[in-house]
Amino acid sequence: MAQSRAARLVPVVDMAEKAEREAARMLGRCQTQLGQVENQLNELHRYRGDYQKQLVNQGQQGVSGQWLINYQRFLSQLETAVAQQQRNVDFHRENLRKARDAWQACYTRLEGLRKLVQRYIEEARAADEKREQKQLDELAARLAARRTD
Repeated sequence: MAQSRAARLVPVVDMAEKAEREAARMLGRCQTQLGQVENQLNELHRYRGDYQKQLVNQGQQGVSGQWLINYQRFLSQLETAVAQQQRNVDFHRENLRKARDAWQACYTRLEGLRKLVQRYIEEARAADEKREQKQLDELAARLAARRTD
């Protein structure tokens, strides 16, 4: 009886394994995407730092008003790009958190199902052993009864 319960759960476990693998793949994709957008943000920060150093270097040699206006305009655009990329990073971090939570839920469900199947198998084994022991006891009792006759 318990063995058949375990056998009935095999398709459910298979589906849970498939869902867990898909959630793990999604988690991996989200981690990769986050890494890419973080790298892009770091590049923007590096570029902004380099560009700001250019002002210092250029400023020591003297700059025109027009150069300074263009510099400020470009720096403003660069700041906008940094802020937009930061929002992109935040978005991907949230996606990663959701993907990790989804994978964790799938994994927990899968492990619970595996434990349940194992428990059913152990119950079936114990029931089989109990049934065998009962049969052996009955056989021993019959043999003992025949010897006394």
